[in-house]
Amino acid sequence: MSVIDPVPAPKFDIGDRGGPAQPLISVSGLQKHFPVRGSGLFRPKKLVRAVDGVNFDILKGETLGVVGESGCGKSTTARLLMHLIAPDRGDILFDGETVGGKLSLSEYRRQVQMVFQDSYASLNPRLTIEESISFAPRVHGLPVGKAISRAHDLLHRVGLEPRRFAGRYPHELSGGQRQRINIARALAVEPRLVILDEAVSALDKSVEAQVLNLLLDLKRDFGLTYLFISHDLNVVKFMCDRIMVMYLGKVAEIGTRTAIYDNTKHPYSAALLASMPTMDPAQRASEPPLSGDPPNPIDPPSGCRFHTRCAFAESVCSEKVPPLSVVSPEQCTACLMSVPGSGHSNAPRPPATHIPSMQSVSMEV
Repeated sequence: MSVIDPVPAPKFDIGDRGGPAQPLISVSGLQKHFPVRGSGLFRPKKLVRAVDGVNFDILKGETLGVVGESGCGKSTTARLLMHLIAPDRGDILFDGETVGGKLSLSEYRRQVQMVFQDSYASLNPRLTIEESISFAPRVHGLPVGKAISRAHDLLHRVGLEPRRFAGRYPHELSGGQRQRINIARALAVEPRLVILDEAVSALDKSVEAQVLNLLLDLKRDFGLTYLFISHDLNVVKFMCDRIMVMYLGKVAEIGTRTAIYDNTKHPYSAALLASMPTMDPAQRASEPPLSGDPPNPIDPPSGCRFHTRCAFAESVCSEKVPPLSVVSPEQCTACLMSVPGSGHSNAPRPPATHIPSMQSVSMEV
């Protein structure tokens, strides 16, 4: 059988409990602060505010993209969702059930899997490809024969011939082949949510395009939901249904792909989009859309954390923390320019409240 021969997709039990309207995962107040070493015995304890009160939902069957500069908290958020690191506070609901409460951590991790950026470091160099893919199903109670059969089926699904690749070791494969193995290994335990943390950033562009199309096919065939983290805004636009923009541990903006790319409301999101490379010479940028590095997460600015680099910043921006407010049915933005009556000169005016005059009151009396 050749690699391109059609292979029927395995039947996966997605176990939908909350119905299609229930978000697959809901995050509320997620926070993670890392203590800084060497602060001194009598000095105040310093903390790196990697993730500082993040709220978002991932709907069933969608792909939520997460973008932002390095150090904004994207990968930490992904590891918190996987419970690879314990959150300081915050709640995670999976299909309406509390993770670690009604839903055990073992069952949750079977339904949520992750594909990392470094395809080589993600695989055990002492295990063959067949052993790597079949290991997790065996741990969860699947018989050895069925686990190996599932591993071979998934190798077919990711475009690799089992007779050629099942007995190989990670060092005998290319980067694109190893990442396909990591994708197959993630699918081996029948997850519902797959977190892709820069899963294609280390690949050549031709191989990257093949893997992206493979991910779309697998999402359709297995009914998957993706959390897609990437620096490449063109890839995010191609892959994602909704996009969440993070800055210094907080959510700056979240909305549909059309709302973010065509009608962004946050200055930071606009700067990110302006930095996208283009082949159009008429759109050549003469100045960088954003200058300077993000502030130190140990001592972030007061108020809006972006105000130190924002061209529209005013004094009120350093005094008030902008809430993540709804600006349209498809978009939420954390910017005082979008909050009515926030005190910013560009903010919309609050709706006028009609106060009856004394003359009209006396006439009614």
